[in-house]
Amino acid sequence: MNWQDIYRSKVTSPEEVVKAIRSHQRVYIGGGAGSPQILINTLVGRADMLRNVELVHMLTHGDAPYVRPEFAQSFRHLALFIGNNVRQAVQEGRGDYMPVFLSEIPALFQSGALPLDVALIMVSPPDEHGFCSFGVEVGCTKPAAEAASLVIAEVNRHMPRTLGDSFIHVSRLHRIVEVDYPLPNTSFGTYGDVQRKIGEIVAQEIPNGATLQLGIGAIPDAVLAALRTKRDLGIHSEMFSDGVVELATRGVITNHRKTLHRGKMVAGFLFGSEKLYNFVQDNPIIEMHPTEYVNDPFIIAQNDLMISINSAIEVDLTGQVCADSIGNKFYSGIGGQVDFIRGAARSKGGKPIIALPATAKDDTLSRIVPTLKKGAGVVTSRGDVHYIITEYGVAYLHGRTVRQRVDALIAIAHPAFRESLRSEAHELGYI
Repeated sequence: MNWQDIYRSKVTSPEEVVKAIRSHQRVYIGGGAGSPQILINTLVGRADMLRNVELVHMLTHGDAPYVRPEFAQSFRHLALFIGNNVRQAVQEGRGDYMPVFLSEIPALFQSGALPLDVALIMVSPPDEHGFCSFGVEVGCTKPAAEAASLVIAEVNRHMPRTLGDSFIHVSRLHRIVEVDYPLPNTSFGTYGDVQRKIGEIVAQEIPNGATLQLGIGAIPDAVLAALRTKRDLGIHSEMFSDGVVELATRGVITNHRKTLHRGKMVAGFLFGSEKLYNFVQDNPIIEMHPTEYVNDPFIIAQNDLMISINSAIEVDLTGQVCADSIGNKFYSGIGGQVDFIRGAARSKGGKPIIALPATAKDDTLSRIVPTLKKGAGVVTSRGDVHYIITEYGVAYLHGRTVRQRVDALIAIAHPAFRESLRSEAHELGYI
């Protein structure tokens, strides 16, 4: 039987295919812009017939109807990274959060520590050899599909065909639902004066020929905008968005000086506008890989001049970085911050950077704090931290005493809080 016959034999309706999901099973939902919305909505439509189905996923874009209170008996949510569509459910105790390094999530599936009964995924149409691409969401979704007992795929013509370690053959799909709807998308590049200043300061730390890891949001966008005069930058990042496309088009990002995957941008997942999705379609300079590779600190460190740029919710005066919670309220996740902090720290000429505004809530709260809020989690330890950057400058902490760290961090705090921070540092016995 050729692959076309195999493919046709597996095509069915979403209503029929979700009947294969039973109570008390664990179901992985493809993340990011590759979240299979029709399968999700059809599954939720069967809520009355299901009990205690655990739904596992990373950050997803789009609606997450399964976390609504009325479905609490049918579905239990397990967030490996908390997005705004599930945050309230987790904070109210209707969903669970698993703190875990992004690089280590695939091993949970593969080892059986977090076994998967079903994987709901979205892929591109098959190529002439019968291989579908995971497109914009390879990171944890490919490992989940390889580990799950049952793989149910939406085949969506809007999913771009990305290259790299990003394919699955139709013979590995157990059920197929053909769909036709645009991927979630958003535009970027909107940021204020504070983010622009942070971007300019961060850009001063980035030499020509550096390889970059950036996240998503106003600060990464501002950093990219400040890099337009640089030369021969490269990308090795768990994700990237439209700002990278602009710099590649301008000839700023060439990847020519990378020491690993020279000439290629390496990533695990993508999220942005149609411009981004069109750019990565069958583009040989893009290599998508699962996160156990992209986020492996030992792989990351093989990139000379590796610059990691991540953010935080607050940083205490000893250098502890909280990035996944506000006090005891879980907000996001560990993600890949520590993976890239450690990888960049071990890179020849590398720099691990935490960049954040000095204040929150219209300058009423300092994000440089004497101690983290009660219940706040440490994502990046004081032993891992190197550079902290706000709009007021750079604090270099690695190899510095607590006394030196206090002085450096107060110097980049908002001026309105510096006196009180110094007073509290005295009370804590730091200085």
